[in-house]
Amino acid sequence: MPAEVNRLLQFVVDRGASDLHMCVGRPPTVRLHGRLHKLDTAPLTPEDTVAFMKAITSDRHQQELQEVGTTDFGFAFLDQARFRVCAYHERGSIGISLRLIPNTLLTFEQIGLPHHIKELLTRPRGLILVTGPTGSGKTTTQATMVNFINENMERHIVTIEDPIEYYHEHKKCIITQREIGVDVPSFKEGVRRALRMDPDVVLVGEMRDLETMAAAISAAETGHIVFATLHTTGSARTVNRIIDAYPTTQQGMVRAQLAVSILAVLSQVLLPRVGGQGRVAGFEVMIMTDAIANLIRENKVERIDSEIQTGRSKGMVLLDDFLFYELFAKGIIDYKTMITSAQRPEDLQRKYKERSQ
Repeated sequence: MPAEVNRLLQFVVDRGASDLHMCVGRPPTVRLHGRLHKLDTAPLTPEDTVAFMKAITSDRHQQELQEVGTTDFGFAFLDQARFRVCAYHERGSIGISLRLIPNTLLTFEQIGLPHHIKELLTRPRGLILVTGPTGSGKTTTQATMVNFINENMERHIVTIEDPIEYYHEHKKCIITQREIGVDVPSFKEGVRRALRMDPDVVLVGEMRDLETMAAAISAAETGHIVFATLHTTGSARTVNRIIDAYPTTQQGMVRAQLAVSILAVLSQVLLPRVGGQGRVAGFEVMIMTDAIANLIRENKVERIDSEIQTGRSKGMVLLDDFLFYELFAKGIIDYKTMITSAQRPEDLQRKYKERSQ
């Protein structure tokens, strides 16, 4: 790897930046604590970005970039970190976005994950959905839960990822990690094949289409713990997103399936801390109860929020309550961050005014 590429990647690792962007006409730019910062160097030329791309991209992925216009992959930087890379064509040039994936797996405590989730991981079957916008830390949360199982139980864990980000060692578990486009052609096929591999736990990197959703739900019903992600925020929206993916004639069936297969929905956002020093996760946790299962079956999903609100003793919390009581009230995030991240900002504005009077 050329020395200048090494120096740039080392800078990202040393500073703890989350992302590096390489675009023609602009200096290399890093995202640090959620904000973009240009490096104090000359703007990149088309030759610069092509050279950088070739230094980190395999022949197979260079061919995909040429044929499709985009390629995604992961690669290890020395023994310090892994990067998830998207190389792409734009305006006739090459652009590159790199996401830093730390080598160190975080604990429940470091992420701030509710401890009630640990008990769910010991169950013999069920679907645990981790949801949130791009860049909200879903992959890190899933990796933490997989690592907890790996350290505490004897299981066969099969992951289907695009690309593989966190590498897991075999501890108490056997870990089989399969990458889309390298080990298996698609998520749908990956889940189908995984069920023939005697798995106890299946991780689906992303439920992108109806076939993958159906395969994941079926796997959860038939005696496996299944982790999956969706780009939704909030438990009710997540349930509706899955139901709405099905044809109208099948929605009653899938409501019945979800009512028995979902163990929990964990929605998260990643927010800047006060003073710009790092970021902190905000969570919404829905743990399946008989009451919530009935709401899903009866197509009354909009009432899930009130069940979450009254289920604090079971480990449940609404995102807005977490933002207000766990982050804003404790001075971890500021008012503006809380309001822009809320599901119902007007409710939090009213709550803030009532407290301030």
